[in-house]
Amino acid sequence: MLVVMQQGAEEAQIQKVIDRLTEDGFDVHRSTGTIHTLLGGVGGKEQFDPALFEQMDGVKEVHRIVSPYKLAAKAFRPEGTVINVGGLEIGGNNIVTMAGPCSVENRDQIERSADIVAEGGAQVIRGGAFKPRSSPYSFQGLGEEGLQMMREAADRRGLKVISEVMDSTQITLLSTYADILQVGARNMQNFNLLRELSKIRKPIMLKRGPSATIEEWLLSAEYILAGGNYDLMLCERGIRTFETYTRNTFDVSAIPVVHKLSHLPIIADPSHGTGRRDQVPPMARAAVAAGADGLIMEVHHDPDHALSDGAQSMYPPQYWELMKQLRLIAAAVGRSI
Repeated sequence: MLVVMQQGAEEAQIQKVIDRLTEDGFDVHRSTGTIHTLLGGVGGKEQFDPALFEQMDGVKEVHRIVSPYKLAAKAFRPEGTVINVGGLEIGGNNIVTMAGPCSVENRDQIERSADIVAEGGAQVIRGGAFKPRSSPYSFQGLGEEGLQMMREAADRRGLKVISEVMDSTQITLLSTYADILQVGARNMQNFNLLRELSKIRKPIMLKRGPSATIEEWLLSAEYILAGGNYDLMLCERGIRTFETYTRNTFDVSAIPVVHKLSHLPIIADPSHGTGRRDQVPPMARAAVAAGADGLIMEVHHDPDHALSDGAQSMYPPQYWELMKQLRLIAAAVGRSI
């Protein structure tokens, strides 16, 4: 249930509604918009009368939320969510760019990568310190050493850091070094991990699972929101279909659909979405035109010798040229990059 308070409702009136919702068994989540305070009630009694809340002082209107996800629904924050990452806003008018190698390989590589992405105008450097690989014999990442290298390289260039968390035991360590924690596609429905991430106050990027529907994706997001962490963004990274030419099928249509159904910012990952560096630029351009709030792309100073995902990592000149093109497309749709 969603309770919309009147403009200028007093704090005492808001608290009375919260108390009544709690008495009826609801978990209450408060959202303060530019005009109205919204109270989202999750759970509660199976039978309740919304009219009882409509009569309370300070209440403007009451709505039943019929979708299975309540806090991720557009109605909870109709104006949309803007996440502040140390002064960097994600979800606003500016389209954020995250770029860098698939994994941190050594100090020289991550320093050169930081130079490359900063020169192109990215605000966030990406890089994996813990890598979930299909084969146990593949490079698995450098762990904390890699995180230290990436943090130092980012700080020298004024960049934020995003890196993947694979299980709950890594949350504290990742939170020390990274500004944004990424939940990979394989962990989209790792509900124990999502519950633990809901308890921290660190921005989270939740990638869509390769076989997940949009509703399943938003329900996974609900786990993080229900625990009280509202600094959440989604990431479309392609889904598995019958097509084999590309690594995945990049679902561009998911971007406007998510914006219609949810208030959460959505990031596009054309690198994993296609698995081919020649396909990354056109899909990145399409994502910006479709309304993506950001891009996360793989860039490597020497992708032919990368330890992971070299085939989908762009060469530096390719990335720099793409960034020029994206600025033109962003301007055409009334945004900036």
